[in-house]
Amino acid sequence: MTGRHRVVFAMDPVRTEGVLTSPLLDRLARSCTILDRSPLRSLTEGRALALLRQAEILVTGWGCPAIGRDILELAPNLRLIAHAAGTVKGFLSPDVLEAGIAVTHAAEANAIPVAEFTLAAILFANKQVFRFRDLYRADRNRSRTFPLTAQPVGNFHRTIGIIGASRIGRRVIEYLEPFSFRILLHDPYVSAREAAALGVESVSLDDLMRLSDVVSVHAPALPSTQGMITRRHLALMRDGTTLINTARGIIVKQDDLIAELGTGRIDAIIDVTYPEVPEESSPLYDLPNVFLTPHIAGAIGNEREMLGEFTVEEIERFVEGRPLLSAITPAALETMA
Repeated sequence: MTGRHRVVFAMDPVRTEGVLTSPLLDRLARSCTILDRSPLRSLTEGRALALLRQAEILVTGWGCPAIGRDILELAPNLRLIAHAAGTVKGFLSPDVLEAGIAVTHAAEANAIPVAEFTLAAILFANKQVFRFRDLYRADRNRSRTFPLTAQPVGNFHRTIGIIGASRIGRRVIEYLEPFSFRILLHDPYVSAREAAALGVESVSLDDLMRLSDVVSVHAPALPSTQGMITRRHLALMRDGTTLINTARGIIVKQDDLIAELGTGRIDAIIDVTYPEVPEESSPLYDLPNVFLTPHIAGAIGNEREMLGEFTVEEIERFVEGRPLLSAITPAALETMA
């Protein structure tokens, strides 16, 4: 470790609080020279211009300014951009990869809490936990909840439908493996042979919606996936089944979802919506068969440190000349959510 690789940070310190802790920064300083521990909010003001001229590694995070050809001209020594978060699509131009600069991100680390949230949601959905809670709270006795315990609720031999063999989708499949689930997968880019290797069955979207007790959405938000789940698909779900969305709200047609949920036929556990914050009058806040959370499935609180730890490890790999675990290619950037 020579300490010759010069590091600069570019992110919103409020939004990224807890990602790069002091111990992680100290660890990074053992392999690199940190030019300034205070992150840049702009890449074109005075302090930024001086730091970018020296920077070889730029560590980015939520709130990072856009990086394109103009910024590259300000950073002639830049060799690596390490994003301490998930997608880089919102701020990174393809020009960066075309210029031969390595780019990595911590999406693998962020996938862990999302998959954990999804696993918990699946287990709770099959167990009808929220329904039992609401009845128990309303009655304050077991007159209605006890008879329900003999109904076909629970997690034994249930069918789980996964839409999208994304990084998170695959981790959810991994987490489901110890249970006695039948797992269905819809992903047009995954062959039946690849699905079998994952331990799942490849099916059409219609069949997945029709056969699953729980449907969990993990597809990326691309032009081809926007609004891919419509009222027709939701109508295929059997009464009493559950839709979980921890991916992006735009994948499910929101008006169609609200209309189907309004019938009371199906339940939903929704962490993402479109728009991201529903209007105050949205039925999603009040429907009894909806469990709505404010986009918390990804890394929050102390989980954020996993992003920073993964990023520091990637930088160490880069400094030592080892391959990056999450290097982004032009093809991956194009299909990234």
